[in-house]
Amino acid sequence: MATTTTKLMTFAEFEQLPNPPGYRYELHHGELVKVPFPDFAHIRAQWQLRRLLESAAGSAGVVDKEIAYRPLPEHEGWCADVAYVSKQRWDNIDRYLMGAPELVIEVLSPSNTAAEMLDKRNVCLENGSREFCIVDTDHRQVEVSTPDGHTITYKSGQEIPLFFGGRLNVDSIFIAAEG
Repeated sequence: MATTTTKLMTFAEFEQLPNPPGYRYELHHGELVKVPFPDFAHIRAQWQLRRLLESAAGSAGVVDKEIAYRPLPEHEGWCADVAYVSKQRWDNIDRYLMGAPELVIEVLSPSNTAAEMLDKRNVCLENGSREFCIVDTDHRQVEVSTPDGHTITYKSGQEIPLFFGGRLNVDSIFIAAEG
């Protein structure tokens, strides 16, 4: 029986792709993944998380949306919905953040699958993340996983302890800030 060999895309090949209108690409395990633009609930959660985490992090690190990173040296080019990177690592980025950010937050989208989120969580936690969070805007909850295999789901009325200090009120993520 004959088998078909599929060539994995390298990161160098990935870098040469044009930016398409209406979506962006990521490279997952050598395969090109088309990522659609997020809806407004997703964007609002990203904005609010960035704002809240920036306040909590202070000068200890950088928090931003859509941070590109390479969790593994080859065949990977990912983008976190929201991420925290320590100041030391941020200051040493040459062209790309190598390894996963210390905190990766993914806001669920209709296009996400459970298998995709599990894979992202595992790869990030095995390659530098201290925490990996999944924010579910429909159920207004946040799942926080750590490299030691623990996962806790935080819901309305609860606070999430942040490994870099402070706490994040779950309800504040889902409330649009004034001004």
